[in-house]
Amino acid sequence: MGYARKRQICLNDTPYYHVISRCVRRAWLWGKDEFAGRDYSHRKHWVLDRMRVLSRIFSIEICAYAVMSDHYHLVLYVNQEKAKRWTQEEVIARWSKLHRQPPLVSRYREGTTSDAEREVADKIIDVWRERLFDISWFMRALNEHLARLANAEDDCTGRFWEGRFRSQALLDEAGLLTAMAYVDLNPIRAGIARTPEQAEFTSIHQRIKSMTQRESSTRLDPKLRAFADESDKTKSMIPYNLKDYLQLVDWTGRAIREDKPGFIDAAHPPILSRLGIDANGWTSVMGRRGAILGRAMGKLDALRVHAATLGQRWIRELRPV
Repeated sequence: MGYARKRQICLNDTPYYHVISRCVRRAWLWGKDEFAGRDYSHRKHWVLDRMRVLSRIFSIEICAYAVMSDHYHLVLYVNQEKAKRWTQEEVIARWSKLHRQPPLVSRYREGTTSDAEREVADKIIDVWRERLFDISWFMRALNEHLARLANAEDDCTGRFWEGRFRSQALLDEAGLLTAMAYVDLNPIRAGIARTPEQAEFTSIHQRIKSMTQRESSTRLDPKLRAFADESDKTKSMIPYNLKDYLQLVDWTGRAIREDKPGFIDAAHPPILSRLGIDANGWTSVMGRRGAILGRAMGKLDALRVHAATLGQRWIRELRPV
Protein backbone atom coordinates (compact mmCIF):
# COMPACT_ATOMS: atom_id res chain seq x y z
CA MET A 1 0.00 0.00 0.00
CA GLY A 2 1.37 3.42 -0.96
CA TYR A 3 1.29 6.46 1.28
CA ALA A 4 0.98 10.12 0.39
CA ARG A 5 4.29 11.96 0.58
CA LYS A 6 2.94 14.33 3.23
CA ARG A 7 2.28 11.30 5.45
CA GLN A 8 5.84 10.04 5.03
CA ILE A 9 7.66 13.31 5.76
CA CYS A 10 6.87 15.04 9.05
CA LEU A 11 9.37 17.71 10.08
CA ASN A 12 7.83 17.90 13.54
CA ASP A 13 9.13 14.39 14.21
CA THR A 14 12.55 14.62 12.57
CA PRO A 15 14.50 16.78 10.10
CA TYR A 16 16.53 13.76 8.89
CA TYR A 17 15.43 11.52 6.01
CA HIS A 18 16.95 8.74 3.93
CA VAL A 19 15.77 8.80 0.31
CA ILE A 20 16.45 6.55 -2.67
CA SER A 21 15.71 6.76 -6.40
CA ARG A 22 16.07 3.87 -8.85
CA CYS A 23 16.39 3.86 -12.62
CA VAL A 24 13.50 2.42 -14.61
CA ARG A 25 13.56 -1.39 -14.69
CA ARG A 26 16.61 -1.07 -12.41
CA ALA A 27 18.72 -0.84 -15.55
CA TRP A 28 22.36 0.11 -15.10
CA LEU A 29 21.94 3.58 -16.54
CA TRP A 30 24.63 5.06 -14.26
CA GLY A 31 27.29 2.37 -14.73
CA LYS A 32 28.62 -0.24 -17.13
CA ASP A 33 25.78 -2.16 -18.78
CA GLU A 34 27.46 -5.37 -19.90
CA PHE A 35 24.34 -6.64 -21.69
CA ALA A 36 23.88 -3.47 -23.74
CA GLY A 37 27.60 -2.97 -24.19
CA ARG A 38 27.39 0.62 -22.96
CA ASP A 39 29.24 2.52 -20.26
CA TYR A 40 27.18 5.18 -18.53
CA SER A 41 29.60 5.77 -15.65
CA HIS A 42 30.18 9.39 -16.63
CA ARG A 43 26.58 10.10 -15.62
CA LYS A 44 27.51 9.68 -11.96
CA HIS A 45 29.30 13.00 -12.26
CA TRP A 46 26.00 14.53 -13.37
CA VAL A 47 24.45 13.52 -10.06
CA LEU A 48 27.26 15.08 -8.05
CA ASP A 49 27.18 18.26 -10.13
CA ARG A 50 23.45 18.69 -9.65
CA MET A 51 23.65 17.93 -5.92
CA ARG A 52 26.39 20.57 -5.65
CA VAL A 53 24.08 23.17 -7.22
CA LEU A 54 21.00 22.22 -5.20
CA SER A 55 22.85 21.98 -1.89
CA ARG A 56 23.72 25.67 -2.29
CA ILE A 57 20.18 26.75 -3.18
CA PHE A 58 17.84 24.71 -0.97
CA SER A 59 17.82 24.81 2.81
CA ILE A 60 18.37 21.05 2.68
CA GLU A 61 21.76 19.68 3.65
CA ILE A 62 23.33 16.42 2.49
CA CYS A 63 24.62 14.20 5.29
CA ALA A 64 25.50 11.18 3.16
CA TYR A 65 25.18 10.01 -0.42
CA ALA A 66 26.10 7.10 -2.66
CA VAL A 67 25.66 6.98 -6.44
CA MET A 68 25.44 3.41 -7.70
CA SER A 69 24.95 1.92 -11.17
CA ASP A 70 21.14 1.75 -11.09
CA HIS A 71 20.16 3.93 -8.11
CA TYR A 72 21.37 6.49 -5.62
CA HIS A 73 20.93 7.12 -1.89
CA LEU A 74 20.80 10.39 0.03
CA VAL A 75 20.57 11.16 3.74
CA LEU A 76 19.15 14.68 4.03
CA TYR A 77 18.73 17.24 6.80
CA VAL A 78 15.92 19.77 6.36
CA ASN A 79 17.02 23.11 7.86
CA GLN A 80 13.57 24.65 8.18
CA GLU A 81 14.63 27.36 10.64
CA LYS A 82 17.36 28.62 8.32
CA ALA A 83 14.89 29.03 5.45
CA LYS A 84 12.49 30.96 7.66
CA ARG A 85 15.25 33.46 8.48
CA TRP A 86 15.92 34.27 4.81
CA THR A 87 14.87 37.68 3.61
CA GLN A 88 12.38 37.84 0.76
CA GLU A 89 15.15 39.06 -1.53
CA GLU A 90 17.24 35.98 -0.70
CA VAL A 91 14.28 33.67 -1.33
CA ILE A 92 13.74 35.28 -4.73
CA ALA A 93 17.43 35.05 -5.61
CA ARG A 94 17.63 31.38 -4.69
CA TRP A 95 14.41 30.37 -6.45
CA SER A 96 15.36 32.30 -9.57
CA LYS A 97 18.51 30.19 -9.98
CA LEU A 98 16.23 27.26 -10.87
CA HIS A 99 13.06 28.84 -12.28
CA ARG A 100 12.12 31.78 -14.43
CA GLN A 101 11.03 34.81 -12.44
CA PRO A 102 7.43 35.97 -13.07
CA PRO A 103 7.06 39.59 -14.28
CA LEU A 104 5.06 40.41 -11.13
CA VAL A 105 7.98 39.45 -8.89
CA SER A 106 10.39 41.39 -11.10
CA ARG A 107 8.27 44.51 -10.68
CA TYR A 108 8.04 43.76 -6.95
CA ARG A 109 11.85 43.85 -6.69
CA GLU A 110 11.90 47.12 -8.61
CA GLY A 111 9.27 48.65 -6.29
CA THR A 112 6.80 49.44 -9.08
CA THR A 113 3.86 47.30 -7.91
CA SER A 114 0.58 48.41 -6.41
CA ASP A 115 -0.49 47.40 -2.90
CA ALA A 116 -2.65 44.58 -4.27
CA GLU A 117 0.19 43.30 -6.45
CA ARG A 118 2.62 43.39 -3.52
CA GLU A 119 0.24 41.26 -1.50
CA VAL A 120 0.10 38.68 -4.31
CA ALA A 121 3.89 38.77 -4.67
CA ASP A 122 4.33 38.23 -0.92
CA LYS A 123 2.19 35.09 -1.13
CA ILE A 124 4.21 33.79 -4.10
CA ILE A 125 7.47 34.32 -2.22
CA ASP A 126 6.06 32.54 0.85
CA VAL A 127 5.28 29.52 -1.34
CA TRP A 128 8.80 29.57 -2.75
CA ARG A 129 10.27 29.72 0.75
CA GLU A 130 8.37 26.57 1.77
CA ARG A 131 9.43 24.77 -1.40
CA LEU A 132 13.09 25.58 -0.70
CA PHE A 133 13.00 23.34 2.38
CA ASP A 134 10.70 20.71 0.86
CA ILE A 135 12.32 17.33 0.10
CA SER A 136 9.84 16.63 -2.70
CA TRP A 137 10.85 19.83 -4.51
CA PHE A 138 14.53 19.09 -3.91
CA MET A 139 14.17 15.63 -5.42
CA ARG A 140 12.10 16.98 -8.28
CA ALA A 141 14.83 19.50 -9.13
CA LEU A 142 17.38 16.70 -8.99
CA ASN A 143 15.60 13.88 -10.83
CA GLU A 144 13.94 15.87 -13.59
CA HIS A 145 17.25 17.48 -14.51
CA LEU A 146 19.07 14.13 -14.60
CA ALA A 147 16.32 12.46 -16.62
CA ARG A 148 16.43 15.20 -19.26
CA LEU A 149 20.22 14.91 -19.59
CA ALA A 150 20.08 11.13 -19.96
CA ASN A 151 17.18 11.15 -22.45
CA ALA A 152 18.90 13.82 -24.53
CA GLU A 153 22.11 11.78 -24.62
CA ASP A 154 20.20 8.63 -25.61
CA ASP A 155 18.00 10.56 -28.06
CA CYS A 156 14.86 9.10 -26.56
CA THR A 157 11.81 10.01 -24.52
CA GLY A 158 9.95 8.34 -21.67
CA ARG A 159 10.49 7.59 -18.04
CA PHE A 160 14.01 7.41 -16.67
CA TRP A 161 13.11 6.68 -13.02
CA GLU A 162 10.99 3.72 -11.97
CA GLY A 163 8.77 6.00 -9.88
CA ARG A 164 8.88 8.69 -7.23
CA PHE A 165 11.65 8.51 -4.70
CA ARG A 166 11.27 6.44 -1.54
CA SER A 167 11.75 8.12 1.81
CA GLN A 168 12.50 6.89 5.31
CA ALA A 169 12.25 8.98 8.47
CA LEU A 170 15.31 8.83 10.72
CA LEU A 171 13.81 9.44 14.12
CA ASP A 172 16.84 9.59 16.40
CA GLU A 173 20.63 9.69 16.42
CA ALA A 174 20.94 5.91 16.20
CA GLY A 175 18.69 5.79 13.14
CA LEU A 176 20.66 8.59 11.51
CA LEU A 177 23.98 6.85 12.14
CA THR A 178 22.68 3.53 10.79
CA ALA A 179 21.36 5.09 7.59
CA MET A 180 24.52 7.10 6.94
CA ALA A 181 26.79 4.09 7.41
CA TYR A 182 24.52 1.96 5.22
CA VAL A 183 24.65 4.56 2.44
CA ASP A 184 28.41 5.07 2.64
CA LEU A 185 29.00 1.31 2.54
CA ASN A 186 26.94 0.67 -0.60
CA PRO A 187 29.94 0.27 -2.97
CA ILE A 188 31.66 -2.05 -0.50
CA ARG A 189 28.53 -4.17 -0.12
CA ALA A 190 28.27 -4.38 -3.92
CA GLY A 191 31.91 -5.42 -4.31
CA ILE A 192 32.80 -2.26 -6.24
CA ALA A 193 35.27 -0.99 -3.64
CA ARG A 194 37.23 -2.67 -0.87
CA THR A 195 37.70 0.30 1.44
CA PRO A 196 35.94 3.62 2.06
CA GLU A 197 38.95 5.41 0.55
CA GLN A 198 38.24 3.63 -2.76
CA ALA A 199 34.47 4.09 -2.67
CA GLU A 200 34.07 6.82 -5.27
CA PHE A 201 30.80 8.74 -5.61
CA THR A 202 30.07 8.46 -1.90
CA SER A 203 30.05 11.07 0.83
CA ILE A 204 32.63 9.20 2.89
CA HIS A 205 35.04 9.26 -0.07
CA GLN A 206 34.47 13.00 -0.38
CA ARG A 207 35.05 13.56 3.35
CA ILE A 208 38.28 11.55 3.29
CA LYS A 209 39.43 13.48 0.22
CA SER A 210 38.74 16.81 1.92
CA MET A 211 40.79 15.67 4.93
CA THR A 212 43.82 14.79 2.83
CA GLN A 213 43.69 17.56 0.22
CA ARG A 214 43.26 21.29 0.23
CA GLU A 215 39.78 22.66 0.73
CA SER A 216 39.82 24.27 -2.73
CA SER A 217 40.13 20.84 -4.32
CA THR A 218 36.62 19.89 -3.18
CA ARG A 219 34.77 23.10 -4.04
CA LEU A 220 33.12 21.34 -6.99
CA ASP A 221 31.74 18.57 -4.75
CA PRO A 222 28.28 18.63 -3.12
CA LYS A 223 28.12 20.69 0.07
CA LEU A 224 27.96 18.29 3.02
CA ARG A 225 26.58 18.83 6.49
CA ALA A 226 29.52 19.01 8.89
CA PHE A 227 30.25 16.66 11.76
CA ALA A 228 30.53 18.08 15.27
CA ASP A 229 33.68 17.69 17.31
CA GLU A 230 33.79 16.81 20.98
CA SER A 231 33.62 20.45 22.09
CA ASP A 232 30.90 21.68 19.74
CA LYS A 233 28.00 19.27 19.31
CA THR A 234 25.49 21.83 18.13
CA LYS A 235 22.23 21.47 16.27
CA SER A 236 23.92 22.92 13.19
CA MET A 237 26.08 19.81 12.82
CA ILE A 238 25.78 16.03 12.65
CA PRO A 239 25.97 15.06 16.34
CA TYR A 240 28.97 12.73 15.98
CA ASN A 241 32.73 13.02 15.83
CA LEU A 242 34.00 12.46 12.27
CA LYS A 243 36.94 10.35 13.42
CA ASP A 244 34.65 8.00 15.35
CA TYR A 245 32.29 7.79 12.38
CA LEU A 246 35.10 6.85 10.00
CA GLN A 247 36.28 4.15 12.41
CA LEU A 248 32.74 2.81 12.73
CA VAL A 249 32.19 2.64 8.97
CA ASP A 250 35.54 0.94 8.45
CA TRP A 251 34.78 -1.61 11.16
CA THR A 252 31.28 -2.29 9.84
CA GLY A 253 32.56 -2.67 6.29
CA ARG A 254 35.08 -5.29 7.30
CA ALA A 255 32.44 -7.20 9.21
CA ILE A 256 30.05 -7.32 6.25
CA ARG A 257 32.72 -8.20 3.72
CA GLU A 258 34.57 -10.90 5.60
CA ASP A 259 31.70 -12.18 7.76
CA LYS A 260 33.92 -14.36 9.93
CA PRO A 261 32.50 -15.87 13.16
CA GLY A 262 33.53 -13.86 16.22
CA PHE A 263 35.28 -11.15 14.21
CA ILE A 264 32.72 -8.45 14.98
CA ASP A 265 32.66 -9.28 18.68
CA ALA A 266 36.43 -8.74 18.86
CA ALA A 267 36.25 -5.00 18.07
CA HIS A 268 33.45 -2.77 19.30
CA PRO A 269 33.80 0.90 18.28
CA PRO A 270 33.35 3.27 21.24
CA ILE A 271 30.53 5.12 19.52
CA LEU A 272 28.25 2.09 19.72
CA SER A 273 28.21 1.99 23.50
CA ARG A 274 28.00 5.80 23.68
CA LEU A 275 24.79 5.84 21.65
CA GLY A 276 23.37 2.72 23.30
CA ILE A 277 23.36 0.72 20.07
CA ASP A 278 23.25 -3.04 20.51
CA ALA A 279 26.19 -4.54 18.60
CA ASN A 280 24.31 -7.71 17.58
CA GLY A 281 21.33 -5.69 16.34
CA TRP A 282 23.62 -3.36 14.39
CA THR A 283 25.40 -6.27 12.72
CA SER A 284 22.10 -7.92 11.82
CA VAL A 285 20.69 -4.78 10.20
CA MET A 286 23.85 -3.87 8.28
CA GLY A 287 24.31 -7.44 7.07
CA ARG A 288 20.89 -7.93 5.51
CA ARG A 289 20.72 -6.54 2.01
CA GLY A 290 17.74 -4.23 1.64
CA ALA A 291 16.54 -4.69 5.20
CA ILE A 292 17.20 -1.05 5.99
CA LEU A 293 14.47 0.30 3.72
CA GLY A 294 11.49 0.49 6.07
CA ARG A 295 9.38 3.66 6.24
CA ALA A 296 11.10 4.86 9.41
CA MET A 297 14.07 3.99 11.56
CA GLY A 298 14.74 4.60 15.22
CA LYS A 299 14.15 3.30 18.71
CA LEU A 300 10.79 1.84 19.65
CA ASP A 301 9.52 4.89 21.55
CA ALA A 302 10.39 7.21 18.67
CA LEU A 303 8.63 4.91 16.20
CA ARG A 304 5.46 4.89 18.33
CA VAL A 305 5.40 8.69 18.49
CA HIS A 306 5.99 8.95 14.74
CA ALA A 307 3.13 6.54 13.99
CA ALA A 308 0.80 8.55 16.24
CA THR A 309 1.79 11.77 14.48
CA LEU A 310 0.85 10.20 11.14
CA GLY A 311 -2.46 8.98 12.56
CA GLN A 312 -1.53 5.30 12.33
CA ARG A 313 -1.58 2.50 14.86
CA TRP A 314 1.64 1.03 13.49
CA ILE A 315 4.25 1.74 10.84
CA ARG A 316 6.49 -0.46 8.76
CA GLU A 317 9.78 0.11 10.48
CA LEU A 318 13.28 -1.02 11.26
CA ARG A 319 14.77 -1.04 14.74
CA PRO A 320 18.54 -1.33 14.62
CA VAL A 321 18.83 -0.39 18.28
